Amino acid sequence: MDFVKPSVASTPTLSRLDEVDVLDLGAGENVINPDWLDAVDAHLDTVTARCGPRALVTKADGKFWSNGLDLQWLMAHEEQIPAFSARVQALLARILTLDVPTVAAVQGHAFGAAAMLALAHDQRVMRADRGYFCFPEVDIQIPFTEGMCDLITAKLTPAAAHESMTTARRYGGGDAVAAGLADVAVAEEEVFDQALERARALAPRAGATLGSIKARLYRRAAATLRETGV
Repeated sequence: MDFVKPSVASTPTLSRLDEVDVLDLGAGENVINPDWLDAVDAHLDTVTARCGPRALVTKADGKFWSNGLDLQWLMAHEEQIPAFSARVQALLARILTLDVPTVAAVQGHAFGAAAMLALAHDQRVMRADRGYFCFPEVDIQIPFTEGMCDLITAKLTPAAAHESMTTARRYGGGDAVAAGLADVAVAEEEVFDQALERARALAPRAGATLGSIKARLYRRAAATLRETGV
C-alpha cells in the first residue's frame, strides 16, 4: 500500500443536484481511513438504491482532492493494515464497476490511493493550472498490489502506465490529459461545472446494462482488487 503524510481526515458528504449525486470529499487533505470508508460506502449505497437517470460526481475543495491514505491512522493500527487494504481495494473495484456514470472533479492534488480512486471513475476533469495527479509508490518504496496494477493498466496505455508507476511523475492538468489520466483540464472555477455537465449527459445510461458492461470490461481488475492481501 502507499503511505502518505499524516493529516486530519474529512467526513465525506452527499448532496443531490437533480439527477446527479455529488459526493464531496471535503476541504482538507481528505485522507482515507476506516471512518472515511464507512461514510463513502454508505453514500454509495444511497446512490445505487436510486432509480431512473442518475450519475455521480466526486468533488472536493481546496488544495487537495485527496492526499491518499491516512498515515497517522495506519501507524497507530498496524495490525489492521491487511483488512484496511482489502477495504480500500474493494472501494476501488466498486467505483470501477458502479452501475451509474461517475465523474471525478479533481480540483487539486490526487496522490497514491486517491489517484487510483479518481482513475476508477469513468471520467476525470482536472484543474489546468494547479494540482498534481501522482502515483508516488516507487519513491516511498511501497509496491503496488496486483489489483492496483490491474486497475491502472486497464485505464492507461502501456507507456503511460509504465511512466506513471515507475517514475512517480507528478502530472499537471495538461500532461494528465495527454497521458490519459484525465479527460479534460479546465480553469479552477470550471472543474465542478464541467464534471456536472458530463454527469448529467450520461445520467440516462445508468442501470444494470451499464453495470454489466463495466463489470465485464474491467473484470480482471475488479477481481484482483477484491482479493485480500497486499
